[in-house]
Amino acid sequence: MQTIDCVVAGAGVVGLAVARALAVSGREVVVVEQADAIGTATSSRNSEVIHAGLYYAPGSLKARLCVEGRRRLYAYCAEHDIAHKRTGKLIVASEPGQTDGLRKIEANARRSGVDDLEFLTQSEAESLEPALTCAGALLSPSTGIVDSHALMLSLRGEAEAAGVSLAFLTTVAGATIEADRIRIETRDANGEAFALDAGAFINAAGLEAQALADRIDGFPGDFIPRQWLARGNYFALPGRSPFSRLIYPVPVEGGLGVHLTLDLGGGARFGPDVEWIDHVDYTVDPGRSAAFYEAIRRYWPDLADGALQPAYAGVRPKLSGPGQPAADFIIQGPADHGAGRIVNLFGIESPGLTASLAIADHVVELLYPR
Repeated sequence: MQTIDCVVAGAGVVGLAVARALAVSGREVVVVEQADAIGTATSSRNSEVIHAGLYYAPGSLKARLCVEGRRRLYAYCAEHDIAHKRTGKLIVASEPGQTDGLRKIEANARRSGVDDLEFLTQSEAESLEPALTCAGALLSPSTGIVDSHALMLSLRGEAEAAGVSLAFLTTVAGATIEADRIRIETRDANGEAFALDAGAFINAAGLEAQALADRIDGFPGDFIPRQWLARGNYFALPGRSPFSRLIYPVPVEGGLGVHLTLDLGGGARFGPDVEWIDHVDYTVDPGRSAAFYEAIRRYWPDLADGALQPAYAGVRPKLSGPGQPAADFIIQGPADHGAGRIVNLFGIESPGLTASLAIADHVVELLYPR
């Protein structure tokens, strides 16, 4: 029986960041990933936005970890030469009645420690972005974009340099909480079983986090929250973007609305929308473009018919369903559940990418408080 300090389930951006942070702190770490590569699910199917931290409830995990994670992420990208750009973004009111919503976002952001927002009149916003039509906007200069795959490659490289081992095509079939360790049963692509005794277990399995927690013998089921799945579809615009900044509408139920994001090559993507589903499915229905045209033309009326092309979809592991208030991250440590040295990360959707480095430090502190 092999004994190791820490086992991390999941090699998305959060799992890799956690593994790196644990290894740098002197722990021996193994990462178990059921796919054949890093970041194949939520981490690679998003907008690649570095969020400023505008929308989340002040004091919440999302707010605190996003603001700190954004600061850390910009510094990390600069230090490691990871492609990124501080583009800035405009949150736009498409009609005068929405400007009160912008003021509420601004006030909320300030309570969360975001103090660089600027309220723009219609003429000021449209002079910054001539293709834009709006009744007013909030400028967030600290919002940006990042090459998420390059970020994950860097985290993986630093983790492996610190001694982390990665086991791909391997699932955690189950685990048992024992007196001073967690016995973890794994199974590889050939069906071969292998067991590890770990001092700590970190469940960073993303969309599979709840199912994995349910396979831990001795873990109290009351601490496993319900999961809802929300598919976010993206459509792409051929050629270069008519905008130089990200353009977001006032948020909608379940998400931030159909917004315009940029890739590092200057191309434009629109999305995600919110499509509640009952199983993971990344199919983009071209027919959903009709709603995209309607939403986008509220701030870009010159969008031509037939311009949008289906791009890709992601699935959010949400902790709140249709009509419910947006839920915070749930990051449970031993002091929360009292069931061994286990950390469960539930509902790590946006701003998980932005917050990844801060989440990692938070997990280390939950396991090994100073």
